[in-house]
Amino acid sequence: MLPPPGKYGGSERVSEHDQEPEIAGGEHLLVVDDDPFIARLLEIELAAAGYKVRVANDGQQAIELVRAEPVDLVITDVMMPHVDGFELTRQLRRDPRTASISVIILTARGLSADKLEGFAIGADDYIVKPFDTPELLARVRGVLRRSKEMRDESPLTGLPGNVRIQEEIEEKVSTGGDFALLYADLDHFKPFNDHYGFARGDRAIQELGKLMEDVVSELADDESFVGHLGGDDFVMVVPSAAAALVADTLVQRFDELATSWYDPADLEQGWIEVANRRGDPQRYGPLTMSIGIASTDRRRFAHFAEVVAVAVEMKNYTKGMSGSSWAIDRRAATT
Repeated sequence: MLPPPGKYGGSERVSEHDQEPEIAGGEHLLVVDDDPFIARLLEIELAAAGYKVRVANDGQQAIELVRAEPVDLVITDVMMPHVDGFELTRQLRRDPRTASISVIILTARGLSADKLEGFAIGADDYIVKPFDTPELLARVRGVLRRSKEMRDESPLTGLPGNVRIQEEIEEKVSTGGDFALLYADLDHFKPFNDHYGFARGDRAIQELGKLMEDVVSELADDESFVGHLGGDDFVMVVPSAAAALVADTLVQRFDELATSWYDPADLEQGWIEVANRRGDPQRYGPLTMSIGIASTDRRRFAHFAEVVAVAVEMKNYTKGMSGSSWAIDRRAATT
């Protein structure tokens, strides 16, 4: 699956408690807990509610299981040996193959700081032990419902979400057509959100989505595609011949657009100051954009995940450059 919805956006994180029971649609769940009794109890309750459930004893085993066979939701304890629940969530979010998997953190630690850390690293909900089964099932349903809505269409930008994006790329791969996948995100968007708040961050994301639609419509053909993975992550599918022009035009117009998101005083001094994870003040310059491109110009792809992996690799490479930038994979396929 593809990266992640709501990485930094202002989407609601409060779980709803449904008034009417719902029948599960056979979604695949993974329970991660080093306590065999709790793991077995959760497995029984969730399976009885109609879910397909697997169990992992620690975070490392969970990572191996979801990479072998993706799931819709991970319910993980925090305190575990080897890889704890927080680190498991971080690793799931960093990997494009698992980034869109929903995560509920289940723990006996109810401190606000722990909850905030869980949400900051990408958890979808946080349940404190002890809990009752109706509450657990209601939260599972709520997280899965929101995840489906986000995958079908981004509520923030109205652009196609994860499911449609994957379908678009898989169709291109299966038919052997000519295309390029542009994977774009913003550098240091979280400090911008922390400094100005979600409302301005959401506005920036909406304007960025509109900019991408405008550029792709102007420079590529009618079959081109723009999707919003969530947060500040976007993808575009265009003809390979148009990829470089689209990327170059985007970074130039983005640099002009981004200045409108800052207060005049911050723009004049050239930076904003935000506390880092250690609580120390750190200065961040204006937002920049990084775009990685995977193209069929010199190679053919065997499957969807390969295209995404190449585009992400190129995007990460551009982050070592100064300012907004893009990079295209020019390597020919090995035989």
